[in-house]
Amino acid sequence: SAFKRTSSFLSCILQKMSDPAPTEQVDKLSIGESPSVADSSSSSSSSSSSSSSSSSGSGSGLSVEERFALIRSVGEECIQEDELRRLLAVKASPICYDGFEPSGRMHIAQGILRTINVNKMTKAGCKFVFWVADWFAMLNNKMGGDLKRIRNIGMYMTEVWKACGMDMTNVEFRWASDEINKNPNDYWLRVMDIARKFNVPRVKRCAQIMGRNDEEELSAAQILYPCMQCADIFYLKADICQLGMDQRKVNMLAREYCDEAKIKFKPVIVSHHMLMGLGEGQEKMSKSDPNSAIFMEDSEADVNVKIKKAYCPPGVIEKNPILDYVKNIIFNKFGEFTVSRSEANGGDKLYLTYQELEADFVSGALHPGDLKPAVARTLNQLIQPVRDHFTNNKEAAALLKIIRAYSVTR
Repeated sequence: SAFKRTSSFLSCILQKMSDPAPTEQVDKLSIGESPSVADSSSSSSSSSSSSSSSSSGSGSGLSVEERFALIRSVGEECIQEDELRRLLAVKASPICYDGFEPSGRMHIAQGILRTINVNKMTKAGCKFVFWVADWFAMLNNKMGGDLKRIRNIGMYMTEVWKACGMDMTNVEFRWASDEINKNPNDYWLRVMDIARKFNVPRVKRCAQIMGRNDEEELSAAQILYPCMQCADIFYLKADICQLGMDQRKVNMLAREYCDEAKIKFKPVIVSHHMLMGLGEGQEKMSKSDPNSAIFMEDSEADVNVKIKKAYCPPGVIEKNPILDYVKNIIFNKFGEFTVSRSEANGGDKLYLTYQELEADFVSGALHPGDLKPAVARTLNQLIQPVRDHFTNNKEAAALLKIIRAYSVTR
């Protein structure tokens, strides 16, 4: 049962905790330094002024301000901008992290938007670490806590990102279970220290990161989850937490922990926008509701039908998913957008800014009947390389067949 699996998992944790920990490992928790930034700062002081001045850049040749602008464009929110500038001034290759639960098929928010954002971060000189959170998915009862299924989904997700244009040069995938078992004392000491410094109500406020809310009856495993996710940031020596707005609360917990543990350098939080679901009032796409999302290997016909049915009343821009995709995917990716229509409806029009398109939509000069087919066509163009990969690659096709047979659990 899921209870037995969780009990067994927690028993393993307790066994790891019972191993004698060297004194110096405990001392590390009270040193109050972030090795990633601190090491960079000390080394930069001995380098030439050109490598640490405000006009210096990464190996890409970009200035600090150009790198800052790229990274800032990823975030709907940045905490704090001045800290990000200081970090970029002293470190050419900051460590940026995102953790994800392998929990089902990938939709375009995770696929296309994630790829756009990661490519911006690595262009700005960041080393991007994906934390494949298999143990976390088990704790959150995804796939019924079946680790084999969770591992299969993790492999499927990496295949999608490789196929949809993510530049893998400075991207690394690390499986949480493998990495934690390499250095369990450091990891679990950090988890325990975080758990000691915060009360249960504060940890429960992070329930949103698991797709839950703090009013739900959470299992003991789901109370442990935020403490572990907070510990991930320090275990990976991450300079930047680049996750969605739905993960904001646990990232803020990490910054609060820095105050409690007297850690000088706090992780910078760059939280990206959450794409809306297709239906009215759906704040984000959901894997457990196929009608709310466009998946990365949906057929062309599937995409066309889903976009046609999507909520998009004429002239209404508030909570309009179609406009959301135009702004955050199409303009974000291409910087322009062409709407094809008959001469009777005004003929084809090239939009060079989202603001221009929104103005036409509000005024009625652009109708949903013309906008939707153009959006569907562009999304199909972006998804097609993924379809091709899962059609032409035998191993990927077999993996997708397995994944599609799984029932998605909330």
